[in-house]
Amino acid sequence: MKEQKLKVIPKALIFPFILVTSLFALWGFANDITNPMVAAFKNILLISNFESSLVQFAFYGGYCFMAIPAALFIKKFNYKKGILVGLALYSVGCFLFIPAGNAMAFWAFLIAYFIMTCGLAFLETTSNPFILSMGPEETSTQRLNFAQAFNPMGSLTGMLIAKELILARLNPATEAERTELRMSNPDAFAAIQKADLDVVSGPYLVLGVVVLVFFIIFLISKLPQDNYTSDKTPEGSNGSAFKRLIKNRRYVSSVVAQVFYVGVQIMVWTFIIQYAEKELGMAKSTAQGYNMIAMAIFVSCRFICTFLLKYIKPSLLLMILAIGGIMFTAGVIFIKGMTGLYCLVAISACMSLMFPTIYGIALRGLGDDAKLGSAGLILAIGGGCLMPPMQGLLIDKAHWFASLSSVRVSFVLPLICFIVIATYAYMMSRLKAEE
Repeated sequence: MKEQKLKVIPKALIFPFILVTSLFALWGFANDITNPMVAAFKNILLISNFESSLVQFAFYGGYCFMAIPAALFIKKFNYKKGILVGLALYSVGCFLFIPAGNAMAFWAFLIAYFIMTCGLAFLETTSNPFILSMGPEETSTQRLNFAQAFNPMGSLTGMLIAKELILARLNPATEAERTELRMSNPDAFAAIQKADLDVVSGPYLVLGVVVLVFFIIFLISKLPQDNYTSDKTPEGSNGSAFKRLIKNRRYVSSVVAQVFYVGVQIMVWTFIIQYAEKELGMAKSTAQGYNMIAMAIFVSCRFICTFLLKYIKPSLLLMILAIGGIMFTAGVIFIKGMTGLYCLVAISACMSLMFPTIYGIALRGLGDDAKLGSAGLILAIGGGCLMPPMQGLLIDKAHWFASLSSVRVSFVLPLICFIVIATYAYMMSRLKAEE
């Protein structure tokens, strides 16, 4: 009986586990079809790096706005209803790309991204603790790492779609050529803009249909209502649960670490294109190929790290990878040319373990409080809301060092993030958070 309890995924929960794990790929797709759009909108609309990075502000702002309401919703109702609300909002946000493209209005695209990620906030707030609950607590971090390993598969698909069906099909006119055309022939410039925005909108329409199909599948499927940890939860109101969470040093530290992790992930994957363009003169579609290589490395290392967790404490492995991230990011800043780009790609190997491991450490032992605790960790995804615009601003303004370009200087922000994560991992190893 003891051996059965220690299984990573109990036999009776395999089908629900597979179904919920499919959602990890679904929101991974949304994340990584969106990252290259920062560079695309900059060229299409002739806006600054800071303005174009507002795509990430709107996208990850939805997580900030909806994380706590989503947690309160699933605490009052259940995981399945939370997933259904998330899929509905996700689908609506995708469909709004069509009127946004017709209006040719950047603000309309930002609203669509925001609504879409309000849905993603529901999905992530629900799915992560749901996966943690599908088995014994002793294997919860390993189980979440395994489920999260399918997230990058959706990300790779999103990157491929962005590369082949969006970036490669955009009008090849450069920013300078578009600027000149806007002055000399506004109607021709508007026609190019409209065609490019239609190219951007098309894949999101198809994505909306796919998400709607998932909504129907979950609507008719049976999911478990009870979990292994619900009976360990102290009783009380939502206010009592929040107080318990705020007093939990491990949990609060994990939320802070997650802010910096999400920030570094989005910055690294968003600005690979800008780095390759400005430092090496690559075309956007070619640069996106390096983004895909980074994601392939991320996927591979996620499975490798999940295996290593059988033998190495999560906090120790997290600290080792954070130190690796510091070293590779320093390489991006101080080494020119292709070597710097290789360092930027290699950072993804170090990031592979981080999100689910921080998540698992934070929620371990929280019982049903994990439903509210999950909100704080999804709220932390707001790190992706604030930090990319800050890096974009550095790229626009940072000309303080003659020997370093503004793009390379901007990677000081990811460097700071990795230092924070390494410090957190060291603290958790001292607290013996996994025991």
